[in-house]
Amino acid sequence: MSILNKIKRNKDRILSILVLLPSIIFLAIFVYGFIFQTGYQSLTDWTGVGEPEESNFVGLQNYKKLFTGLLEIRFRQSLVNTLFFTFFFIIGCLSLGLLFAILIDQGIRFEGFFRLIFLYPMSLSFIVTGTVWNWLLNPVGGVNRLPTLFNKDAWEFRWIASRTQIFQFDWLQLPKGIGIILLITLIYLSYRYWKEEKNITAIITSIISLITLVWLLSGGADKIQLLKVPEIHGFNLAMVGIILAAIWQMAGYMMAMYLAGIRGIPEELREAARVDGANELQIYAKVIFPMLMPITLSAMIVLGHISLKIFDLIYVIAGPDNATTDVPGVLMFMTSFRGNQFAKGAAIAIIMLIMVAVIIVPYLVSTLKSEQEL
Repeated sequence: MSILNKIKRNKDRILSILVLLPSIIFLAIFVYGFIFQTGYQSLTDWTGVGEPEESNFVGLQNYKKLFTGLLEIRFRQSLVNTLFFTFFFIIGCLSLGLLFAILIDQGIRFEGFFRLIFLYPMSLSFIVTGTVWNWLLNPVGGVNRLPTLFNKDAWEFRWIASRTQIFQFDWLQLPKGIGIILLITLIYLSYRYWKEEKNITAIITSIISLITLVWLLSGGADKIQLLKVPEIHGFNLAMVGIILAAIWQMAGYMMAMYLAGIRGIPEELREAARVDGANELQIYAKVIFPMLMPITLSAMIVLGHISLKIFDLIYVIAGPDNATTDVPGVLMFMTSFRGNQFAKGAAIAIIMLIMVAVIIVPYLVSTLKSEQEL
């Protein structure tokens, strides 16, 4: 019997491999193969003229120009726009989604109707959302005309055309900022490893933290000169309308996730908290919110992934030529297919891939590790 079982297991294993093999081959060619090709082209000077094989290998020159070239200020502002967009987009979706979920969880009348209303924007594509919000955010029409319904003067906020910036900083201070973020991260990891009694890892992390601190205090970050002149970047108010449109579309998704999480919490836990004297606010703060943390983390990963590679919404609302609302995806399209600078466009694409990987890969590693522990 054992021989027959072994033969059957081998047969099932071979059959599984044969079933998965076409998908693996197509994935290797059309995903990872093209990623490799894009990565290689980003290391050349190919401009779209002639065959890619005829281009010259220039190494990391395209990346260096993007971050330090005086003429690449638009790319650097697009990175800043993406970071601000990601932050406000995630905060807005999480906050509104949680608020809607809590309100619906109160057993209100017509619950199904309200759930449909909140979820409906999610069924639309970003192209449709962008078209509608382009009308709404037109500086000479749209919401700016609302006061005229009450015989008041129209608003003059320029929305997607505004060039006003807030939260400004100098690009020359970027190395110091990255160093501070790295130091805070290392200190947190050191504390976590010491708490988990992972002594060797904790010691190594603590040493790296100390080296980073000494490097910052000694002015090591100031010695890294990205540019020869100051370059001010900040949060363009033209991004406000785009952020509102993105939140409007994805807040319903967060509501659905949070509502499912809240409804999945056993009622016995709430009753036990009430017996202990907790009011409704304390129940949410001490019982419900902590149990929703896994959902929040998963949602942040999904929303962060969407925001870092956003293209269609901004392309439709603000257009490809609006530098104040640029993000790497739009700039990559403009650089490659309008400017015929395919090597530089490939470099921007690889930078976008790295930004997404920084968010996705740690989450996947943590998830797989948790599954193995179970």
